[in-house]
Amino acid sequence: MLALLRTLLRATLTLGLIAALSDCSDSAPSIADGMGGVSGAPTSAAGSPGVQAGGNNTGSHSGGGLTGGVGGSGGSPPAIGGNAGAPLGQGGATATAGATATAGAAATAGATATAGATATAGASGTAGTSSAAGQGGTAGSGGGNGYRPCPADGSACKIMPFGDSITDGYNADTPGGYRVELFRLLHSSGKNITFVGTGSNGPDRVDGVPFPHQHEGHSGWTIAPEGSRSGISTLAATTMPMFKPHIVLLMIGTNDAIDNYQMPNAPDRLGALIDSIYKQLPDVTILIAQPIPSRGDSTKGDDTALSARIKTYCDAIPVVVKQRADMGKHITVVDMNTPFSPKASLIEDQWHPNAAGYKVLAQQWFAALSSLF
Repeated sequence: MLALLRTLLRATLTLGLIAALSDCSDSAPSIADGMGGVSGAPTSAAGSPGVQAGGNNTGSHSGGGLTGGVGGSGGSPPAIGGNAGAPLGQGGATATAGATATAGAAATAGATATAGATATAGASGTAGTSSAAGQGGTAGSGGGNGYRPCPADGSACKIMPFGDSITDGYNADTPGGYRVELFRLLHSSGKNITFVGTGSNGPDRVDGVPFPHQHEGHSGWTIAPEGSRSGISTLAATTMPMFKPHIVLLMIGTNDAIDNYQMPNAPDRLGALIDSIYKQLPDVTILIAQPIPSRGDSTKGDDTALSARIKTYCDAIPVVVKQRADMGKHITVVDMNTPFSPKASLIEDQWHPNAAGYKVLAQQWFAALSSLF
């Protein structure tokens, strides 16, 4: 009997051992699989969100089976291998933060904002190039810029027409020159103005309103004294403080070109004249005309090269003006040359406008003056 009991006991222990070994069959291969990377599969699964979130190779490798598999093989015990895999999966999830960096690459597109710095005209040091573009904008700066030279109390704004015979209004059929039509335009638009200067001519009334005859136009005069010609630069020290104009309409240089007198230096002479005006009246606004071309009719004995000399001088005037504008002076250019080119129908003789031409000059002056009131 005792022998029978021992035999039954051995059989029971054997069956229990077999059952126990059968219960461990799922965990034992995890070590070997961990070495091969299957144990890393859960890590890969944990890293999958990192792959989705990261959407790039970095996220894929960090969360993927390769690194996870190596981590899974890190410890022989299944539990350690599993735990090692899990943090790697979490590390893969960190690729989500990496994904933010990738999204940060969109900030590179945001570098377009740097281009937006162009609109700021170089407001920041970063956009130095944009600042240069901003200076390009300054090239167009001039008399306006929000500055109002005329009195704020409603009293008459004093305008001095300053120049040669075209300012004077040369020719018997055009007394007063452009000043007549300019006064008409200004008065009809509600502007209270008067002309000032030592000269006097023109009609007594325009549209039933008394016409201011005064001006500072001198026939035959040049920018500065030249040979037998007088220069209007000599008047700046006397007429400016005498009349204290708020605005000066400056048109000069045609006689310099007629004589072909040191034309390469004409822009410098003009600049010196402008500076002498500002020396007397620092806050005056100066509008500088680019003179009209010559008629250039060879059949009438005209100097056919004169218009080219005038045009070269005209092209240099914006540079002279910009130098002063950059120093804060209220100054701008008014193009009188282009409206007359090649409209010989607006010119009465070799150098002077006819009645229709003077109206064109008035319209150009009026357009420039309108922004100053």
